Formats: sequence, C-alpha cells, structure tokens
Amino acid sequence: MNKNQQLFQLPELLPAPELLKLMQMLREAQRIVITAHHGPDGDAVGSTLAWAAYLRHLGKDATVALPSWHPDFLRWMPGNKDIIIYRDKPEEVKALLKSADLVCCLDFNDLSRLNAMAEVVEQCKAPRLLIDHHSGGKLEQFSLLVSHPEMSSTCELVLRLLYQLGAYDDMTRSTAACLYTGIMTDTGNFAYSSSDPVLYLCVSLLMRKHVDKESIYKKVYHNWSRGKFTLWNDVLSDCLSFHANGHASIFTLTRQMMKSHKFMRGDAEGLVNEPLKIRGMKVSIALREDTDEDVVRVSIRSTGGFHCREMAERFFNGGGHDDAAGGKLPFPIEEAVVTAAKAIEAYAEELKSIS
Repeated sequence: MNKNQQLFQLPELLPAPELLKLMQMLREAQRIVITAHHGPDGDAVGSTLAWAAYLRHLGKDATVALPSWHPDFLRWMPGNKDIIIYRDKPEEVKALLKSADLVCCLDFNDLSRLNAMAEVVEQCKAPRLLIDHHSGGKLEQFSLLVSHPEMSSTCELVLRLLYQLGAYDDMTRSTAACLYTGIMTDTGNFAYSSSDPVLYLCVSLLMRKHVDKESIYKKVYHNWSRGKFTLWNDVLSDCLSFHANGHASIFTLTRQMMKSHKFMRGDAEGLVNEPLKIRGMKVSIALREDTDEDVVRVSIRSTGGFHCREMAERFFNGGGHDDAAGGKLPFPIEEAVVTAAKAIEAYAEELKSIS
C-alpha cells in the first residue's frame, strides 16, 4: 500500500462476524426493497439511492420505495426518477414488498416512521436490514443492525459500508454525489454533527470521485421559489415568539399560511434553524400543521450546550439527535403551542444556567 492509499484508508465499520452476516444477507437476496422515513430529507434520499446503485451493481433487483415525496430541491439527484412513492402507488409498493426477499431500512429505526407504509413493511416476511444513525428506536424490529448514532449521517454509514465491502473503486460520480448531498444536508453544510476527523476523510473520498460540491450546494440551498422566500419572511416576522429570557423560541406554520404562499414540499426545511442565529438562543421549536394528517409536526434544534432530544421524547412523542430532534402533536396548533411553552418552562433553569 502506497502513502496515498494509506492517507485515504477508512477505519473498518463492522467487525468481521457482522460483515460476513451482511454479505450473506445480500448474497441470498435478489428482490430488494429500500425505504426511508416519511418526509424524506437529503440524507434519506441520498443514502437510499446510493445503496440501490450498489445493489444493482451486484446484479440485484433493487427498488427505492419511499412513503412520501421528498422536497423539490432534491429531485435533481441521480436515480430520482426511479423512486416509487407509496402515497401515489400503494398497490405497486405492496406488490414489491410481497415478493421481496430483503427490505433495507435506511435513516430511521422505528417502523412507525414510515407512517401509512409501516403496516405493509411490518407484514412483509422478508428480513429487514437497518442502516441508521439515530438514537433509540425499536431495534428488535430489524434482522441485522448497522446502527451508529455517533455518525453524522446515514450517507456516511453507507459510504463506509461500501468502502469496507470493496465497492469504492467502482463507485460512480453519481453515487458519490448522492452520498455527499446526504452528508452535507444532515450536517447543515458541516456546521454541526461534523467534528469527527473521519467524516472529512469520507468527504475527501467522495471528492476523489469528482463530486461538484459547489453545484450541489446551489441546487439544494440556492433554489428557492418566491413563495418560499415570502413564507420565511412572514413566519419570522409575525409567527415567532421568544421564551425563557430569550434563550428559546417557538414559531407556527399553519395550513392557511402554506396555502397563501403556494407551499411546496421542502419549503419549510431549515427554517427551524433561523432563530438560532440570534445571540443567546439555545433552542428553537417549529410547529407546522401537516397538510395530509390532522397532526402538528414538531421540529426542534438546539445549540450552545443545550440538547433537545430529551425534550422531544418527553413532550412531543418523538426523538432524534442531541441537537436535532422532532415529533408530533395532535391538532389544534394552539394546543401544540401551549405544550411547547410547557416544554421550554420545564428546561428554563437549564437554559439559563448554560453559558
């Protein structure tokens, strides 16, 4: 091994027994369904598309079937046109799962995160492979676990798996672009969850595949509609309230507001991070009325030493990462605001004490 190869050598992700079990699982499967959580983000879409590309390279019949649509700003991703959406084609997805001999579950660790698709996957008799980086969950639902909550993203996990499986040399630029997108979006363009030096070794490996990171950044972050721009302005101007002496905030987003701004899926993504730009702000809570179900979607972000995952678990029927969590509450949104205020009050002393 020359010095250049040593420089880009990733540490092994799986111990030998687990790696062999994974290889056997993949060898024995031919019809494979790959899925991710409801409301898929860049990490969910990027990891499923990259994993599907690898399985097809092995000669497998691999299909990505997601519970619901992903944001418009991710539709450029290589392989996007082959994704099947359960909400649009439930019978087709049911037929795929009925004939599947392996289900790969990426970027979630509880079947309930599939929403309407959860029961169909649960009834499927095929073994389930989990590849995920979230804490908690119901791991007993899966046959083989590749679970590393300490990692930045599921895309980082997939890259490290492919590397250990000897698939890096054959990785295409398109697959690398999918993986880079997931890592970029799940770290806020490397603003958080990105302190591990190995992550940057992963990024360097993707860059060696000639990923155009500037182009990807523009497609994801500089691709706003006028409606999204005015929506963000109105929410931050009229719907944002401050709590705990300015250390916490809550904002609401109603169906009526979304309708008036011609809301498209993904238009609210990242909005919850904006209040954290205010000096002294440590936790931001976003409450959004779902457009399909009578629930209020909750997104929470934290910084400055306060971690929001416990808050999500205690008050919002959810969970997630230390500084990026979420959940859901029943209608109406006015009651959700009361719950959010109670959650902040429960942590008021901690928010005050953290410098």
